[in-house]
Amino acid sequence: MATVGAHIISADLSPAYCRDTTPSSGKSKRNQILKRRLAVSNEQAQASTASRSTAATRSFAHNELEAETKRRVSVDEYCSEGNGKRLKDYFDEAERVIRSSSSDGGPPRWFSPLECGPHSPQSPLLLFLPGIDGVGLGLIRHHQRLGKIFDVWSLHIPVKDRTSFTGLVKLIETTVRSENCRSPKRPIYLVGESLGACLALAVASRNPRIDLVLVLSNPATSFSRSALQSTIPLLELMPSQITLSLSSILSLMTGNPLKMVMDNVVKGLSPQPTIEQLSQDLVAVSSYLPVLADILPKETLLWKLELLKAASAYANARLHAVKAQTLVLSSGKDQLLPSQEEGQRLTSALPKSQLRSFEDHGHFLFLEDGVDLVTIIKGASYYRRGKSLDYISDFMPPTATEFNELNEENRWMSVLMSPVMLSTLEDGKIVRGLSGIPSEGPVLLVGYHNLMGFEVHTMVPQFLIERKILLRGLTHPILFVDSKDGGLPDLGPYDKFRIMGAVPVSAVNFYKLMSSKSHALLYPGGMREAMHRKGEEYKLFWPETSEFVRTAATFGATIIPFGTVGEDDVAQIVLDVDDQMKIPFMKSQIEEWTKQYIKVRTGTEGEVGNQPIHFLFYLPKVPGRFYYYFGKPIETKGMFH
Repeated sequence: MATVGAHIISADLSPAYCRDTTPSSGKSKRNQILKRRLAVSNEQAQASTASRSTAATRSFAHNELEAETKRRVSVDEYCSEGNGKRLKDYFDEAERVIRSSSSDGGPPRWFSPLECGPHSPQSPLLLFLPGIDGVGLGLIRHHQRLGKIFDVWSLHIPVKDRTSFTGLVKLIETTVRSENCRSPKRPIYLVGESLGACLALAVASRNPRIDLVLVLSNPATSFSRSALQSTIPLLELMPSQITLSLSSILSLMTGNPLKMVMDNVVKGLSPQPTIEQLSQDLVAVSSYLPVLADILPKETLLWKLELLKAASAYANARLHAVKAQTLVLSSGKDQLLPSQEEGQRLTSALPKSQLRSFEDHGHFLFLEDGVDLVTIIKGASYYRRGKSLDYISDFMPPTATEFNELNEENRWMSVLMSPVMLSTLEDGKIVRGLSGIPSEGPVLLVGYHNLMGFEVHTMVPQFLIERKILLRGLTHPILFVDSKDGGLPDLGPYDKFRIMGAVPVSAVNFYKLMSSKSHALLYPGGMREAMHRKGEEYKLFWPETSEFVRTAATFGATIIPFGTVGEDDVAQIVLDVDDQMKIPFMKSQIEEWTKQYIKVRTGTEGEVGNQPIHFLFYLPKVPGRFYYYFGKPIETKGMFH
């Protein structure tokens, strides 16, 4: 199939879904319009009439605005994060899109939502592949945030379109190959839900050499094991005059509409929705049945179910050829597909994959409250602008919502432990609070790792709250890779550490943190200190040779030694590693884990290199108070000249 091109703006969608294409006078050459054409297959172009062909391939100028070369979000930029869209907006805009595209009956086409706004020239391309609805607005609640870090295109499949699955695959593939030729050093993200996930897998299997990142929400690869397949013969027998019931339509389109309306009230994580907002969503669910009927009339629904059947068979037959980095999102209350089981199956079959589960959510995950795609991608460390992930230049600081949600999880610890932080000014005076910590980096905080590393949970948030300083903790790599590469079997619980800036400990990452003038947090004793044995409270296990001073001095970093007391007074170790090694089944498990998981100090002598992978068994004591003492800053500028 010859490449017709890859133009982002479609011909016949409403202008509300296409960015302003009028170039302003006086723009620099870097801001000149970049023309792209609609990607369509030869088969579709030949089958169209002359007027349809003209409409489908009509070009619009895409106004590329100049952005900063390397985007670094400040912690002061919290207030600009919001998405702002609700369930009602999905129905409103879906109705407009359907009305705009229904007149021509043309082929599928790409569009770029206006609300995504301008993006950085370094932003990777994100192609959204819709599910059974085909509208292309499944990410409407995420457009604003996605638009800040991606160049977002959405695929719209008109209601009357009958393009085959392989035809859709070729259309997407044409765009992927064209954009890869245009920007070969940047990844292309394929975000697909149900049917769209199968499309993403199919394209990835056919293009293993292109750098693709797949984000798959409730993939329809499980269609053969779902209740949907059995509905095909029933729908064929149903008279066309009989419409689907309210419960069936709502189940199909929204999974759990009442939950979507009430999530904010139950969780209490975002501002309380007003009565007006709640009523708007409740009314939307019932009053937009005509829109749902327009999206999936009987003939279209039958076609989409047959399309799902073909998509599932095609994708499953080619799973072995998928080499792309893949993030699978599975809902626990998906009433259409067995998504939880399918998520586990896919992550076992795909070599570069991770799984994130959403126990209380339905099939159309991206339309539900409490789900933020940008946060999910950040937490999994799946956002990158180049061939490989750079934990420093690709990092985006947490937003206010992300920080508040994570801080809420640790609030009980702050309440029980009542941490007191003392810092030292340059003149040696000890003050309560963190005023002794320099605002400008590079700064290196070096300290003792308390039991289980619990001191981090209260220290990192306090730095951000009191001083607006984000500590980048150098952390064991076991928290960053899955079990296939020597990491933990379930990385989901540790997404919060990555969102808050944790970095795999390595000489390269430490060098980059210092060169970027960051505030880095280093524990030379590492896992050996945090998982210490009985009777080793507050004992240092540091390497014999210096591992950080010379690098810190190279960039004139300020080193702040610190210590924490209190954690070992609130917990009593019951079984340490020595005790567990005396129990046969525990011993074999520790030996297996230690052999399997990635190691940090393989060649280091002494106790600091003795880091068997194990769990600690402990009992809590009566809560005490944590005390943090940050010593006098040590200036290293000129130390080794």
